[in-house]
Amino acid sequence: SDEEVARTTLNWWRGQVAEIYGGKPQHPVAIALVPIVKQFNFAQEHLLEIIDGMEMDLHHPRYENFKSLQLYCYRVASVVGLLTVEIFGYKNRQTLKYAHDLGIAFQLTNIIRDVGEDARRNRIYLPMDELQQFNVTAADILNSRDSENFQKLMAFQVERAQRFYDQALALLPKEDKKAQRVGLIMAAIYRATLIEVVASGCHVLKERVSLTPSYKLWLAFKTWLTN
Repeated sequence: SDEEVARTTLNWWRGQVAEIYGGKPQHPVAIALVPIVKQFNFAQEHLLEIIDGMEMDLHHPRYENFKSLQLYCYRVASVVGLLTVEIFGYKNRQTLKYAHDLGIAFQLTNIIRDVGEDARRNRIYLPMDELQQFNVTAADILNSRDSENFQKLMAFQVERAQRFYDQALALLPKEDKKAQRVGLIMAAIYRATLIEVVASGCHVLKERVSLTPSYKLWLAFKTWLTN
């Protein structure tokens, strides 16, 4: 809750990342990562990008357009996907493009689901120029004012997220599907969440949709068997 403390902590973690790659890290997680970054050839800049994404939350409560939001999504989600792809393994470098787009789709799903929750923290992750395009104000979001225009805005957001899912899954090469099954399970669960948001009427200003554990388990089992 204290911006200076948060910034200092993130800078300390940047130092720990540097130590992982050429020094003596102190934190147990950083120490545990030392052999891992070598085993899976993790790029140092990827770990730093994740921290940069977290820092964006300190000074970006709003995003002017999708280009700036996409950078945030890349840092906090796509980069995580690029790292996990290295763990699961791949033969075709096109799988990296799949991980990039899937990460964007995941984060857009989170943003859509959490509009109301984020607004209560004075955060709006929907691009400001798109609010203007659909005649929705920041005050409408912050005060949980649902409307026909807001529903049109959310339909636009959902359509874009679905496009990223379609792009990602189309990019995954056949020879890497088995290795990437964990990511495909996550995709099935996240996409089902997005579908549930739509089915519930996109009333995300006042409610937060979530899937039951049993449904998630069923989706995981089904996806595992079919990939």
